[in-house]
Amino acid sequence: MTLPLRRPYPPMEALSVDRIPTGPEWQYEPKWDGFRCLAFRDGEKVALQSKAGEPLERYFPEIVEALLQIEAPRFVLDGELVIPSGKTLSFDDLLMRIHPAESRIRKLSVETPAMLIVFDLLVDESGASLVELRLEERRKRLEAFAGKYLRKHPRVRLSPAADDPRTAIRWYEKTGGALDGVIAKRRDLPYHSGDRTGMQKIKQRRTADCVVGGFRYASKGHVIGSLLLGLYDDEGLLHHVGFTSGMSGAEKAALVPKLEKLIKPPGFTGKAPGGPSRWSTERSGEWKPLQPKLVVEVEYDHVSGERFRHGTRLVRWRPDKAPRQCTFEQIARPEGSLLGLLEPNGVRAKARDHGG
Repeated sequence: MTLPLRRPYPPMEALSVDRIPTGPEWQYEPKWDGFRCLAFRDGEKVALQSKAGEPLERYFPEIVEALLQIEAPRFVLDGELVIPSGKTLSFDDLLMRIHPAESRIRKLSVETPAMLIVFDLLVDESGASLVELRLEERRKRLEAFAGKYLRKHPRVRLSPAADDPRTAIRWYEKTGGALDGVIAKRRDLPYHSGDRTGMQKIKQRRTADCVVGGFRYASKGHVIGSLLLGLYDDEGLLHHVGFTSGMSGAEKAALVPKLEKLIKPPGFTGKAPGGPSRWSTERSGEWKPLQPKLVVEVEYDHVSGERFRHGTRLVRWRPDKAPRQCTFEQIARPEGSLLGLLEPNGVRAKARDHGG
């Protein structure tokens, strides 16, 4: 390719914060739950690059085809690969794409086609780099690009942006709490490739009360390594849904006698923890079942396949909570429409929502 940005090109990243920053220098966008993707087009060549710099085009052939159909001869777009599922997005379907069989990928690209939601333009259709321009100017160029080239391309959509933080709050309300979070960007700064200057992310805080159905010892020392979390289904079965390990060394040591007194099979009566992973030591991979008597409140970010996608943060112990009250209803995904936040490509007046 002859584009001015050489691959792999590190995308701009965001600093995690607890509150939405305010002020005239900030622009706000929805935080999409997908794969970060830089899309490069130069004539008949298209490349999709992940956040880590790896190629993604073989996993998303329908996006490659969609980008080739755009009349602009060259460009570089920054965005998020997502897979719509009803009114929301499916991260599980997205993970299914990272599969070695090309025939399987082709089948999924038809059954569950992906979408590229774009929020920045790094190289325009003339091949000029825009990364030194302020975000305010790049956003104007992106909206003009979308209005001219993306009107007939439903697989490539423009992410909304707003200058008023009250609009970001309304996004949460409009989606019924399904929105992953908000991205805040400095409108007065250029594109900071590979660092977190001028870009912040605020994730929605979600908590759940879970039964401690088991634990693992730490790989070193006679202390607790992690608590294994469970939730009850409608039939009264306790299923393993994840773990939490964010405790101090003193807390992990103090928990040993308390938990060892409760060791008793089976722990989980539904889905149980798996065996050790390839990175686990023999000891850290083993787990001990507990009587379902202890409840903790944990903070989590995402749920995939009725499990916490990542490790959770221990908020507090809940001695006041009955274990049987810890059900899957707590983590049921909201039904709000995430896709309803997207405006038709090229509708600039709506894309620049100032709150009103």
